[in-house]
Amino acid sequence: MNGPGIDVNRLPWSSEAEQSVLGGLLIDNSAWERAGDRLTRASFFDTRHGEVFETIGSLIQASKPADVVTVFERLQARDKAEECGGLVYLNQLAQSVPSAANVGRYAEIVAEKALHRALMQTADEASEIAGGDAPVHDKADRIMSLFGELQQRGQRSKPVAVFDLLTERVDHYNALAEGNVPPGISTGIAALDAALNGGMRPGKVIVLAARPSIGKSSLAEAILLHTAKAGHVSAFLSQEMERSELTDRAVSNLGGIGYGRLQNGKMSQAEWDRLGPAIDELAKLPLYFDDQPGLTLHDIRAKAMGLRRQGLKVLALDYIQLCAGSKTSRRENRNAEIEEISRGIKELAKEMGITVLVLSQLSRDVERRASPKPTLADLRDSGAIEQDADVVAMLWLQREFQNHKQIGLHLPKNRQGRPGVEMSLEFQGHYQRWFESCDADAGQGYQHGNNNGGFDA
Repeated sequence: MNGPGIDVNRLPWSSEAEQSVLGGLLIDNSAWERAGDRLTRASFFDTRHGEVFETIGSLIQASKPADVVTVFERLQARDKAEECGGLVYLNQLAQSVPSAANVGRYAEIVAEKALHRALMQTADEASEIAGGDAPVHDKADRIMSLFGELQQRGQRSKPVAVFDLLTERVDHYNALAEGNVPPGISTGIAALDAALNGGMRPGKVIVLAARPSIGKSSLAEAILLHTAKAGHVSAFLSQEMERSELTDRAVSNLGGIGYGRLQNGKMSQAEWDRLGPAIDELAKLPLYFDDQPGLTLHDIRAKAMGLRRQGLKVLALDYIQLCAGSKTSRRENRNAEIEEISRGIKELAKEMGITVLVLSQLSRDVERRASPKPTLADLRDSGAIEQDADVVAMLWLQREFQNHKQIGLHLPKNRQGRPGVEMSLEFQGHYQRWFESCDADAGQGYQHGNNNGGFDA
């Protein structure tokens, strides 16, 4: 339906392209393969053409011939024949093209015109919403949702024969074997990269879960620092920490500057000397921080899409339980809200071809058990988090020392490799740095600034 602000006579469409699609289909039903997956009844501006297209499709999909006579009979049985111009107009359609050779191109034109009309109608509806009385944030959410739906509508895909995919995949296998392309984006932790069969992959969602104060936010930021240093555009959406705090943590990590002393200004002379180079290095990284609280799925999509032109590769969300649901899910329950957000994040990762690192809280049940090691059942609020994730990495405190902690990490779910892998990490909170444990005791051989796959490398 057209909005009141749109002049119907100015809506883009091509009568010739619509007629040519239908004419080509009437004279050659095999042309449906080149048009049927691109168009729907609503793609046609002329409602008669939409009716005829749907009728042709219903016959072909029922393995029946769709020609002038059979289409006319089907329309007549539904009392639509005269409305669609009758036998005379169907004959005109069949005679409007000499062959069905260019049906695919005609279908593209019809689809493009339909998307253009939808864009105009969506813009008109957005204008109405913007002028309404609802709270401005609700209006913004609704408008972003409208354009998000429109974008998905314009991205249609069709099945591809595996034969056509093999050449590309064989080239990829050879490039991997020759070391010309990395299998994934490195996290900076060699053992974790190995467990992920080469690192983080595009289109995947990795959930990093832990109880509060274990260090999941610090680990996520350290991973993003590593990916940014490797040249990958990375973004951290923090609903818990301010951008200034994220920046301080990054400076502490890069400069080897005591985090507490950086915040209170009581740095040693050596740390002051390292501050300038750390700031210079951080300023050059393709790294983005955002501290908006109460993010909705539309907010997350908008921020990710806004960084699309910069080449976004890795997005971290801290943390999912702090996100706000849409109006619809708010009327249901918190599980529904988290489910909506979780599914939307998975769709976003796949659509944009990025890795999304989702931080998640664990329930208090883990603290009541004899073993502090979390399980998938400890994920809070919704089973959708576990279901939608490609990888779930869980952290827990193993041992605590004077200057660092030994943190356990295991992968109870791992679609990129073998599930159940466990490893120990050392968290040097004083400098916001993470390392692989040197040995099982995690206290032996520990050295500040060691280069064993940590983030100070």
